[in-house]
Amino acid sequence: MHDDRNLVEARLKRVLDERIRPAVYPHSVPLDVAVWHAPDEPVPVAEGLAAEPGPIEVGARWGAPWGTSWFRVTGTVPEEWAGRTVEAILDLGFDENMPGFQCEGLVYRPDGTPVKGLNPRNQWVRIGAPVAGGEEVRLHIEAASNPVILDYHPFLPTQLGDKETAGSEPQYTLTRMDLAVLDETVWHLVIDLEVLGELMAELPVESARRWDILRAVERALDAVDLQDVGGTAEAARARLTEVLTTPAAPSAHRVSAVGHAHIDSAWLWPLRETVRKVARTTSNMTALLDDEPDFVFAMSQAQQWAWVKEHRPEVWARVKKAVADGRFVPAGGMWVESDTNMPGSEAMARQFVHGKRFFLDEFGIENDEAWLPDTFGFAAGLPQIIKAAGSKWLLTQKISWSQTNKFPHHTFQWEGIDGTRIFTHFPPVDTYNCSMKGSEIAHAARNFKDKGVARHSLAPTGWGDGGGGTTREMVAKAGRLRDLEGSATVVWETPRAFFEKAQAAYPHPPVWVGELYLELHRATLTSQARTKQGNRRSEHLLREAELWAATAALRTGFPYPYEELDRIWKTVLLHQFHDILPGSSIAWVHREARRTYDRIAEELTAIVEAAQQALAGEGATPLVFNAAPHPRAGVPAGGAGLPAAQDATAVTPREGGGHVLDNGLLRVEIDGHGLVVSAYDLAAERESVAPGRAANLLQLHPDFPNMWDAWDVDAFYRNTVTDLTDADEVTAAGDASVRVVRTFGTSRVTQLLTLAPGERRLLVDTEVDWHETEKFLKLAFPLDVHAERYASETQFGHFHRPTHTNTSWEAAKFEACNHRFVHLEEPGWGVAVVNDSTYGHDVTRTVREDGDLGTTTTVRVSLLRAPRFPDPETDQGVHRFRHALVPGAGIGDAVREGWRINVPERRTSGAGEVAPLVTVDQDAVVVTAVKLADDGSGDVVVRFHEAHGGRARATLALGFEAASVTVTDLLERPLPEAPAPARDGDRITVRLRPFELVTLRFARA
Repeated sequence: MHDDRNLVEARLKRVLDERIRPAVYPHSVPLDVAVWHAPDEPVPVAEGLAAEPGPIEVGARWGAPWGTSWFRVTGTVPEEWAGRTVEAILDLGFDENMPGFQCEGLVYRPDGTPVKGLNPRNQWVRIGAPVAGGEEVRLHIEAASNPVILDYHPFLPTQLGDKETAGSEPQYTLTRMDLAVLDETVWHLVIDLEVLGELMAELPVESARRWDILRAVERALDAVDLQDVGGTAEAARARLTEVLTTPAAPSAHRVSAVGHAHIDSAWLWPLRETVRKVARTTSNMTALLDDEPDFVFAMSQAQQWAWVKEHRPEVWARVKKAVADGRFVPAGGMWVESDTNMPGSEAMARQFVHGKRFFLDEFGIENDEAWLPDTFGFAAGLPQIIKAAGSKWLLTQKISWSQTNKFPHHTFQWEGIDGTRIFTHFPPVDTYNCSMKGSEIAHAARNFKDKGVARHSLAPTGWGDGGGGTTREMVAKAGRLRDLEGSATVVWETPRAFFEKAQAAYPHPPVWVGELYLELHRATLTSQARTKQGNRRSEHLLREAELWAATAALRTGFPYPYEELDRIWKTVLLHQFHDILPGSSIAWVHREARRTYDRIAEELTAIVEAAQQALAGEGATPLVFNAAPHPRAGVPAGGAGLPAAQDATAVTPREGGGHVLDNGLLRVEIDGHGLVVSAYDLAAERESVAPGRAANLLQLHPDFPNMWDAWDVDAFYRNTVTDLTDADEVTAAGDASVRVVRTFGTSRVTQLLTLAPGERRLLVDTEVDWHETEKFLKLAFPLDVHAERYASETQFGHFHRPTHTNTSWEAAKFEACNHRFVHLEEPGWGVAVVNDSTYGHDVTRTVREDGDLGTTTTVRVSLLRAPRFPDPETDQGVHRFRHALVPGAGIGDAVREGWRINVPERRTSGAGEVAPLVTVDQDAVVVTAVKLADDGSGDVVVRFHEAHGGRARATLALGFEAASVTVTDLLERPLPEAPAPARDGDRITVRLRPFELVTLRFARA
């Protein structure tokens, strides 16, 4: 047998490209086209339909960046086409290789009924099947001229990412506006040949099946008359019947295809455009569901469903019907597909609360799965949050992007910090944009790591990122792959159906303990500092607003702001989407985010102040309100008390330059360069700073990753570093502070180092007027601590990472996430570095250089970056950060000081002290939320967790009358299997496992 496979493959490609595909639409006539360009932002549908358009010709340029144009296309179906299938082909100037990343459209009938979306892989609109001939055609297209931001080779800075800088130059050329006859036999021949050609390419050369397909394809091509493709297509298809109907082997891998369109809630487009992307995609998918009885589509992100309901009621009606039919499936049970590294404990919980509640309220559907295909790694606290929300499964895809280590499982149990395990699937197809190519399905089968014990995987199928969804071509290919020899089998299924089958078939999968770290996109922990600060500030203001409003409601009848808090929470959750909070969106997104966070801060501050005023009453007694979960100097957690008197801090000159701060607990030496050369714990007689090193050291690195500018920092950035040791000014400032000023490049740093009376922490306030590009700014604390591991705070607890790089897995974690603190210790003594708004950090260990044995450990906080894509002006301007070095800190001190630096005291005056609604007698038990129940019943909800990593017995004392107490899930629903906690009057006793999360609901007496 001679080896002519390459010749047949080459022949197949050319005949498909040059003869068969062009014959899919054998006859066409042009449509008449007119256009009206909206003057600014998108207009309501009724206004767009009513506008009077002007003439435009195919071949004309149209569409300023971020503009909206309303095209009207009209025509008449030729009489001679009677009995044929006719479609409108509407090409706005698409590049078929960029679905979701350029111009798109939504087609309407004249009465405003949506028809379907248009995108580069979906340019057709069905007119009739068959037509009678003579039909008048009139369609309207709401076309969005979104500019092409993303160019993979290379990423270039662009001003197109904000309409304020994008200009007005037309972006697209109107390419085709025709009525055309669809030859369905030719269309099916194209799919037959594509499926067989793609399968053939994946089979081994020596495979008999490959040669069977090759000869069948050869015979089919022989049957095609290249001058009469339509007339010979049926004969060509007949020659493929045998190879297309040979069943798959019983041992074939099984793929559950789930129709999907991963739509980023913002990324290379603003939030307002996502509203329209979702409308276009859902219109497409409801239409496809009508045409394809086996097809199933799943859409995540309750926010996106809510947008359709609010902004496109005509589309919403179709979606609701498809959901009722069981084929348009709400997935994931989260408000958005959020980042999971940086959101705080309560915010991560509320993602599920608001997401699941939306689907329950609208459809009565309970989501059992978390659906996060594109999130940049997963924090170790997430499994118990998923379980506490009433869910039990997780799907993700992004870990396949890891650069260094290949994840060892595709189906596994993921164990979180408290021991909760979640059945997790990681699709081996390695994409959340599966298009049913033979190469994708073959890769899924080959790549699947659980062969021999499982053979079932999931494939999210459809164009995503910018939306579009599944196409009829994908559905047709899946139909041919349902039971085809040489291929994995494919069947359309819901996520629930897949997980139920997969879990039943693999009841004892392997266990992965701890975080699911993505070995990529590490710089998202630092990019767009203002967005991250806005998130952190909003989270803590929401805590304060709920706490004080609930307290005031019970004590004074203060009207609890249910609607305001619900709206603000949803806004904060939206901005935790995995391209907003991580800082990887265009300038427009982050500009709007800054304004949104400022507005949120004003609204929440007003709620807090109004509630505190109601609680404080009229009077001149000085009061301190403390919303942190630990008492402070006589002020109870969750209450208000009298300010405490403080001793003084001595500020004296230091020999050789600089200053010494001493408050009797710590003695801090700051040299003439403004560096901390000593932070001495006087009680423990222990030095914090590593010998011969200096803390508060700003370090500047070049930062030009190989790809993905705003997303990535590559390990080689460490090869070059500049220590910023030159100081313009080091002066005493006030009674307990030293001011340090530095300039470098075109930037300026002003720091205030403060050792307050009675404090065991050195506060470091840093203001950076930042005007660098492609640089990475770190703040280093070299510490005289021997530590093989360190703790970083995550949701509802903390997680330990090694300080060494014994294996490639540890070495890959050269930039990691923490919330409010990083803590490291030797037995009996430790150090914490706490922060008010930063997340990225690195921790390294060094052998001492003074000849002594042992190691030191350096914690470096990531402050600022300056990538130029997708926002060329990322983080330019003034930033303010607050950190604290806490010598002698145990893990409990780290927890307490982390809260303290984030939730400052609020001072006012009133009639007298304010008792808290709830107090806890155990520092290890941290209350993260005190609020009124979301259902408006007036019940009080208290959420808390064990924060030190050990077992705890704690008593909660109630400051209000409660008729009953119930253990609930995050949605405040009773947990039948959870016994009621022991109660003695107003005292509730609880016993907690390490990091255990508990929600209690108290009915009012």
